[in-house]
Amino acid sequence: MTTSDTDPDAPRLAETFDEVEDALLSRWPETRLEPSLDRIRAFVELLGDPQSTYRSIHLTGTNGKTSTSRMIDTLLRALDLRTGRFTSPHVQRMNERISIDGEPLDDDAFVRAFNDVAPYIGLVDADQPHPLSFFETVVAMAYAAFSDAPVDVAVVEVGMGGSWDATNVIDADVAVLLPVAVDHARYLGDSLAAIAREKVGIIKPGATVVVAEQTPDVAAIIGERAAEVGAQLVVEGVDFGVAARLPAVGGQVVSLQGLRARYDDVFIPLFGAHQAQNAAFALAAVEAFLGDQPLDDDLVREAFAQVTSPGRLEVIRRSPTIVLDAAHNPHGAEAVAAALEDSFQFSPLIGVLGVMGDKDAEGLLAVLEPHLAHVVITQNSTDRSMPASDLARTAVEVFGEDRVTVEPRLADAIDQAAALAEAGEAVSSMGSGAVLVTGSVVTVGEARTLLERPERQPRGASGTSS
Repeated sequence: MTTSDTDPDAPRLAETFDEVEDALLSRWPETRLEPSLDRIRAFVELLGDPQSTYRSIHLTGTNGKTSTSRMIDTLLRALDLRTGRFTSPHVQRMNERISIDGEPLDDDAFVRAFNDVAPYIGLVDADQPHPLSFFETVVAMAYAAFSDAPVDVAVVEVGMGGSWDATNVIDADVAVLLPVAVDHARYLGDSLAAIAREKVGIIKPGATVVVAEQTPDVAAIIGERAAEVGAQLVVEGVDFGVAARLPAVGGQVVSLQGLRARYDDVFIPLFGAHQAQNAAFALAAVEAFLGDQPLDDDLVREAFAQVTSPGRLEVIRRSPTIVLDAAHNPHGAEAVAAALEDSFQFSPLIGVLGVMGDKDAEGLLAVLEPHLAHVVITQNSTDRSMPASDLARTAVEVFGEDRVTVEPRLADAIDQAAALAEAGEAVSSMGSGAVLVTGSVVTVGEARTLLERPERQPRGASGTSS
C-alpha cells in the first residue's frame, strides 16, 4: 500500500480488493446511523459533486428495490444508454453494489474506485462530528465511478429510508416509491405513516414520481410531498400496471400497461406476481425518464427476457431443488409464499431460515408456516445474525417442536434440509421435494456461495436490508 499525498491523515491507498474490504468494514457499519447528510454532502463536494454530472432514477420502498432497479437498468441499456447502478446490500461480494453497463465493478476497478475517494476521507472525518460510515463511503465511490465512466443515467437504490439515506444527495429525474411496509422499525419508526414520511424525502422538485399502490395514509403523505415540491405523480392502477399475467416455465408471461402503451406477451424469467408488479414499476420509470419518447414493443420484450435477480426465488441447484430468496420481513415473505403457490409444486418443501437479530422473525415464520413442511433453523456468519437457539424458540412456537430442527452451521442446515426433502419426496405423490433458503440477504448470499463454489468462503457480508 502507498500513502496518499493529499492528506497525511487519509486512509492509505489500497492495492487489493481485500484491502479495500478491510478499509471499508473498519468504518461505521450500516446499522449505526446518525440522521444527517452533512458528511456525505461534504464528501461529494470535495469530489466535485460527481452525482450532478448524469441523470438518475432513485428508488425507495420496503421490498423489491433491487429487482426493479435491475429491470430499469436492463431497459435503459436496451435503449443504448450507458448505465450505472447502485444497489444494497450485496448478496455475495461487496463490488456487486456498484455496476456499470449491467456488470459489477471487477476487483481492480473496485480498488480504483476506492483509491479515487480515499485521499478525501480523512478531510471529511476531521471536519465532522462523526466519521464517514461504510455506506457513505461506498455511495461516494459509486457516484464518482459513474461520473468517471461516464454514464448517461444512474439507477440508485436507497440503503434505508430516504430523507437521511446517503444516496439522497442525488437529485433524480424520476423517483420510484415501491410498496411501503414496516421494516427497520428501530430506525424508521413502527408505523406506515412514519416510514412513508422518511421515504418521500427522495422526491425532488420537478421530478416524476412512480408510485406503487399504497395504503390511504401512505398515499396521502406521498401526495402531500409531491404537491410541496411540484413533482408529478403517476400511480399504479391508474396510470400503469400489470394488465395480465400467466405463470410459465422458467418465469411468467405478462401484459404491462405502461404510461404510453400496452405491451403484451412479455416474458420475465422471474417468478411471482410481485416480480410482474416490479416490471410494471420499471417500465413506468423508464417511460417517465424518456418523456414523450415511445418504447418499441420488441425492445421491451427482449429487455425483460434478459432480466436476472440473484437470490430472488432463484433455483440454484437441482436434485433436490434448492431455491434461494432474500425475504427478510413479513411483507417479503408474503410475496414468496404467493409465488410458491403460483409457480411451483414442491412436496415436501423444507425451509432453511437464518434471520437478523433486528427483524420480525415471528412474523416472517408465521407467514411461511403454512407452506413449509419442516424448518431447519440456522444463522449466518455476521454478528447481527439472530442466534439459532433464539430463533428456534420462536420457530417452535409457530411450527411446533416436531417440525423444527436446529443446525447453527449454514452448510449443515442445507445438508439436513436436503436430506429431509429427499426423504419426504420418497413417500409423497404430490410433487418433488425441495429446499427454500430464506430469512436474510446475508444468509442467502452465504448459501449461494456454498452452493456455487464450495471452496470459497464469504467475507465482508454487510447489509442494512438483510
